[in-house]
Amino acid sequence: MSAPRDPRLLVVALGGRALHGPAPRAGRGPGRRTGHEAWLRALEGSLPPVVDVAAAGFRVVLVHGGPPSVDDGRRGTSGRAAAPPLALDLRAAEVQATAGYGVQQALGNLGRTRGVDVPSAVVLTRVEVAADDAAFGRPTRAVGPPYSANAARRLGRERGWTFLGPASARRRLVPSPRPRRVLEAGVIRRLADAGVLTITAGGGGVPVIETGEGHRGVEAILEEEATAGLLATALAADRLVFLTGVDQVEVGHRTTRAIGVERLSLAEARALLKAREFPPGSIGPKIEAAVEFVEAGGREAIITSPAALRAALDGRAGTRVVR
Repeated sequence: MSAPRDPRLLVVALGGRALHGPAPRAGRGPGRRTGHEAWLRALEGSLPPVVDVAAAGFRVVLVHGGPPSVDDGRRGTSGRAAAPPLALDLRAAEVQATAGYGVQQALGNLGRTRGVDVPSAVVLTRVEVAADDAAFGRPTRAVGPPYSANAARRLGRERGWTFLGPASARRRLVPSPRPRRVLEAGVIRRLADAGVLTITAGGGGVPVIETGEGHRGVEAILEEEATAGLLATALAADRLVFLTGVDQVEVGHRTTRAIGVERLSLAEARALLKAREFPPGSIGPKIEAAVEFVEAGGREAIITSPAALRAALDGRAGTRVVR
């Protein structure tokens, strides 16, 4: 039997297109912004509907991607590492803090200009994965800067890294195991119940495994869509919302047969996933997480753009996955 649902509790996942905005213009001078400045401006353009929904009485838990151009920043002029790179669990914590700060700053500024009080908090979130997850033996997620073939061979020997790609631009591959438990779910729920807009699980969360001595970080990167769905189930949220760059999901996207989809049953969503109608690098993970959330007892999952958020909650926009 599924847990009772809170009709005012939403888990909202802010995707990369909604989070990052357009690429910044290069250079200096009037009208030109650095990557960091452009990113904050993009957040202030994407988040007003989230502030309005929170001000209207919804309790919002916001899961977000990472900030743009997350790179080591520790490389010397010769291209060799000037300092050892951070372990991926530490990098995930760094990404959460950086992106969470930006989101919190934007929310605070927007609340002030709109004359509403929307308290917020950033929760550094650990996500447990299974130590024997098969993904650890099949790294697939490309991360970091491109390396030459020689540099890739050297790093493979020195650090045991796996690489893929053309000889002139090889990328490191890391595992992407499935999340199975959000360790801070109880804290997040208490904050949400207190009316705090809670910013959490940035970049999918910090991946950890359980050991006899407690939890330990691992070299992996998590998919934020899967973490958002898992967290929404753990919190007994009524709805899971994915905010992305489109108002509505299309079947036959970018083809002459493209058509918008307003509603998908679980059976229809599974069939379209099997037919590869939803690309694995964009909409596909959102549909998969939506299916799992609704299967676990959620009322519905919605995919739409930030601008259409309130209309989607009222049933007037977006694509909804329902039982």
